[in-house]
Amino acid sequence: MSVLELHDLCVTYRTEGGKVPAVRGVNLTIEEGDTVGLAGESGCGKSTIAAAVLRLLPKGTRVTGKVLLNGEDVYSMKPGRLRAVRWTGAAIVFQGALHSLNPVRRVGLQIEEALRLHQTVPVGKMAARVDDLLERVGLPGAHASRYPHQMSGGQRQRVLIALALACDPQLLIADEPTTALDVMVQAQVLALLEELQRERGLSLLFITHDLSVLTHTCRRLAVMYAGRIVEEGLSAEVFARPEHPYTRALAAAFPTIGDTASRMNPQGLPGDPPDPSALPTGCPFHPRCDRAVDECATADVTLRPVADGAAAGWRAACVHVGVDRG
Repeated sequence: MSVLELHDLCVTYRTEGGKVPAVRGVNLTIEEGDTVGLAGESGCGKSTIAAAVLRLLPKGTRVTGKVLLNGEDVYSMKPGRLRAVRWTGAAIVFQGALHSLNPVRRVGLQIEEALRLHQTVPVGKMAARVDDLLERVGLPGAHASRYPHQMSGGQRQRVLIALALACDPQLLIADEPTTALDVMVQAQVLALLEELQRERGLSLLFITHDLSVLTHTCRRLAVMYAGRIVEEGLSAEVFARPEHPYTRALAAAFPTIGDTASRMNPQGLPGDPPDPSALPTGCPFHPRCDRAVDECATADVTLRPVADGAAAGWRAACVHVGVDRG
C-alpha cells in the first residue's frame, strides 16, 4: 500500500523578481514501511517537496499535480481534515531544531500540545506519555521541564523527533535533521531514526545532500537537480554505480576515510546549480557536465530505465542511459 504518492508535482514560488519554479514534475511513491532518500545540492527543491506534502508552503505559492497521503489528496482537504492529518498521517523533523522549537516554552509542553490537539492521550496520562517519548529518543523524562536553550544541539534534535512521533504518524519526513550536528551526534541521531523506523514500521522520507548517509539509512534513493528527479533506484546500486553524471559527481565529492589518494586529491563538483528562474535549455546539468554532448543542450530527457536495473526501478534522466555510444 502506498503511504505517499506524488504525481507530476510542480511548485512555483512568487517573488518580487517573478515566478520561480522550484519543483518541476516530480513523481515519487513511498510504500508502507519503505525508506526513501531524497538527495541533491541546496536549491534543488528537496525541502520544497517536504513542505508541499503537508501544505506548509508560503501563501501565494502555486502547486499543481497531486499529493496523495494514503490515497487522499492533500490539496483537496478542508482545513479541519488537514489539521487532523498533520502529525497523525505524516510528521516532519525540520532542519535546525533551535529555530523549530518555541524558545519560551518548556519542551514537554510543546510535545503535550500535539497530544492535546489530536486528543490521542487522556489528559491525566499526557505527562507520562511525554516522559516515555523523551526516553524513547534517549533523553531522561526530566528533560521535559527544560527550555530549548538549556539543551545541546543533539538533544534538541531528539526532542524534535519525539515531537514528530507523538501522534504515531505513518510517514516521517526528516528534512536535513543532522546538518548542524557534529559527526558523533549525527551518527547517534541516524542510528535512532533507523531503530525507530524498524520498530514502528514507519515510512520514511529522508532529505539530505549527503549520499553516503542515505545509502546507510534508506532502501531507495532519488537524486534531484534543478527541481527534477534525475536518478532513482536502490540506494546501494545508485551510490556504487551512478548512471547520471550529476549523481556520479555527488558521490565522488565525499572522500573515503582512510584512503590517502582520496584525501590528497579531493573531487569537487565544479560550478553552481542554475538559477531556477533562468534554467538552461535541454538538460539543466549540461553546463557543468564533463560528459555533455551537443544533444544535451537541446534534449529535455526524462527518466529512462537503466539496462541492468530496470527490474528494480532504476532510472536516470541522461542521453547516455540506455544508449551504446561505443
